Amino acid sequence: MLLALIPNPPKQLFYTGSPDVLALPKIAIVGSRSSTEYGRWAAYTIAKRLSEHGVCVVSGMAEGIDTWAHKGALAGGTPTIAVFGSGLDFCFPPSNRGLMRDIMRTGLIISEYEDGIHPCKTTFPARNRIISGISCATVIAEAGFSSGSLITAEFAAEQGREVYAVPGNINRKGSIGCNKLIADGARPIIFIDDILYDLGIDTDITASFSEMLSSEEQRVLAVLKLNGELSIDRLQKETGLPVGALTSIVTLLEIKGALRTGVGRVFLV
Repeated sequence: MLLALIPNPPKQLFYTGSPDVLALPKIAIVGSRSSTEYGRWAAYTIAKRLSEHGVCVVSGMAEGIDTWAHKGALAGGTPTIAVFGSGLDFCFPPSNRGLMRDIMRTGLIISEYEDGIHPCKTTFPARNRIISGISCATVIAEAGFSSGSLITAEFAAEQGREVYAVPGNINRKGSIGCNKLIADGARPIIFIDDILYDLGIDTDITASFSEMLSSEEQRVLAVLKLNGELSIDRLQKETGLPVGALTSIVTLLEIKGALRTGVGRVFLV
């Protein structure tokens, strides 16, 4: 088990749910509690895509990014693992009791703390080494400069695990942590399926996201499907969309992994 290879592994683990889940390939997805719509979308969508392809998502069931990572994993159909910074008899935040029950039905909840131990400012950072330690890679979906998820990224790097970060708007404080990680050497997630590519898993991106695309995004993809790769100018003429709006749509579709750009041209994946 990967966890046994980390510095200072836990002496014991308490669990509820199915320990068989530990045999699955595991990717951690964590991030800020004070998440934005973009961060929640990234966490949910990446988790769902991984889960749809048999990858177990690991997170801490905290508010914000962790919660949406677990929800995405549940939607994808593969069990998910939550690592607690407290005894298993204490649900934090209390609003996630329903999510906790959903995870327990098919997945696993683990902790190195006995029942009766409440979470505090020391137990959360300590549990982060377990989140990264049982995973072959860690994704930071969104993080500000002081986000606790950066501790998880640091643990992952120290443990010799891959660290991925979702690029964010440079004009938002909530993106500073992820952008700084990328500057320091973390792998940027440019396309939604980057991790699946690295795991050697083939995907059909466009089909999976069709129900999540706006009408304008679907129009752009339909034109590309009919015409093959196009220049931005030609794509603008074919779609009839304003240049500024089209540029934004192309950027969003590239982040979602539905298309790629290069040398002034746009083409389907």
